[in-house]
Amino acid sequence: MLRRTALAGALLIGVSIWQAPSAGAGYLTRPPLKDITHRYVGSAVTPAHLAERDYRAVLTREFDSVTPENEMKWGTLEATRGQYDWSGADELVRYAKQTRKTIRGHTLVWHSQLPSWVNDLPADELRSVLRQHITTVVSRFRGKVRAWDVVNEAFNEDGTRRDTVFQQKLGDGYIADAFRWARQADPSAKLYINDYNIEGVNPKSTATYELVRSLRQQGVPIDGVGIQAHLSLEYGFPSGYRDNLKRFGALRLDIAITEADVRMPLPADTAKLTTQAQYFKELWDGCHAARRCVEFTTWGFTDRHSWVPDVFPGEGDACLFDANMRPKPAYWAINS
Repeated sequence: MLRRTALAGALLIGVSIWQAPSAGAGYLTRPPLKDITHRYVGSAVTPAHLAERDYRAVLTREFDSVTPENEMKWGTLEATRGQYDWSGADELVRYAKQTRKTIRGHTLVWHSQLPSWVNDLPADELRSVLRQHITTVVSRFRGKVRAWDVVNEAFNEDGTRRDTVFQQKLGDGYIADAFRWARQADPSAKLYINDYNIEGVNPKSTATYELVRSLRQQGVPIDGVGIQAHLSLEYGFPSGYRDNLKRFGALRLDIAITEADVRMPLPADTAKLTTQAQYFKELWDGCHAARRCVEFTTWGFTDRHSWVPDVFPGEGDACLFDANMRPKPAYWAINS
């Protein structure tokens, strides 16, 4: 959100004692991203990285929202049934409170990073356990989490429902149930469905559109659609991006860019970095052209800690800052 006041407690968080690398000359003369827009500007965060002074300083300076990269996922919170580990999530909540940032909770219902014991439950017990999980997690952070990714990655690329344990045993209705349970646990949090490859107009985004339209008609408390925006130079920029945002906005739903990054084949070069900057700018500008787009969050902000190389061998350099915390052309493209 638009804020131009000095950040309280700068000495405590390390901003005032950290200086941008020489290659980033001029960086600290520009306002941070969070101060040039009325949208929330966020990044995914792993709390352990907050111990790195330069990481913490850039995160604190640039962003007003944080998303836990793994710390609020079911597999992290309750790997063993009935034994919750809140340590990572609580650390991020403390950091957000200290630095006056909002939190995007991620994620309540997802087929991946799921405790192994969940897969073996019979349908009736699974429904009860899922409700308990949502209620427990959302209630713990009631009033502390601005928005939740309630259901994550529910569709296949062709627009059919993903064959998850929830779909198999609970049927189509599990999505509506999840939103209702989350709303009961925290009436003030914004509730989203979230997915990847729904940036442009395609079968997957159309299936998501039809689902959320149906949920709204049924009175299900869904507030928005999260568009992940994991892009790759190899596949080009998504066709129909702005039209897609427009149609979701016409449903009177909020829209959030939730996990933006733009990966490239390595090594990087000037041409690739220029194209990456163009993609980031189009994502950013498209969000700002859509009245209902309320958030622009990246999946990490520095190549030092990006998830991309581990998942896409031979690709990387997907973030706004390089591994030495220097702003890249993509950063300057949206902060110009």
